Amino acid sequence: MKHAIISYKGQIYNATTNDESILQLENGESVSVDDVQFLPPVKPHTIFTLGLNYADHAAELSFKEAPKEPLVFLKGPNTLIGHKEKTIRPIDVEFMHYECELAVVIGKQGKHIKAEDAYDYIKGYTVANDYAIRDYLENYYRPNLRTKNRDTCTPIGPYFVDKNDIPDPMNLTLTTTVNGEVVQTGSTKDMIFSISYLIEYLSSFMTLNEGDILLTGTPKGSVDTNHGDVVQTEVEGVGRLENTIIAPRWEA
Repeated sequence: MKHAIISYKGQIYNATTNDESILQLENGESVSVDDVQFLPPVKPHTIFTLGLNYADHAAELSFKEAPKEPLVFLKGPNTLIGHKEKTIRPIDVEFMHYECELAVVIGKQGKHIKAEDAYDYIKGYTVANDYAIRDYLENYYRPNLRTKNRDTCTPIGPYFVDKNDIPDPMNLTLTTTVNGEVVQTGSTKDMIFSISYLIEYLSSFMTLNEGDILLTGTPKGSVDTNHGDVVQTEVEGVGRLENTIIAPRWEA
């Protein structure tokens, strides 16, 4: 079962679907996915983002060695938008690329969690597209706010999927298309730091809470995107997330 949060006729609803064409609203009404506005399917607490968690992506960015420990930074909820929404690309930037990522949603509070117990603390999964504007990048290990905390630059969704519906989250195919052309493929099995390791690592020095979201990184295949591009990021079994790049209204 897949879950969504949508806007329909001026009201916000929780919804579920089995076939991704018809949504069942919490009031019992059935509606087409074409008649609703998708919102982020998770109300976030803290958003953790992994940098360089795939060796091929690290090499793509000219790193000779993969990180020895997780490179983690935080993201604000202002960055999140829903499925089929629009992401703003500033007029004056030269390189803005997508990042297809599996997002892990924490289901209960915990600290000092052992790796073997990590999945007990997971509620489920969704898809994220964590855009990066390389023009503003000061340090790959610590991206500044203009790189990773810009409004509209993290589409997420369309659906939240219960953890029990994804038997092996460490063996899922990731795919990105731009205007229908495949530009990025990879697999979660190639993560440098696994989901269970990341939960153990983060909880070793801070409390994880229900609603925390962990964006687990992206494989190689970073291609510049431009105004008008339609970008789809897909994680096998979790969902296909679509959004469009636009210019700021005051600069268009």
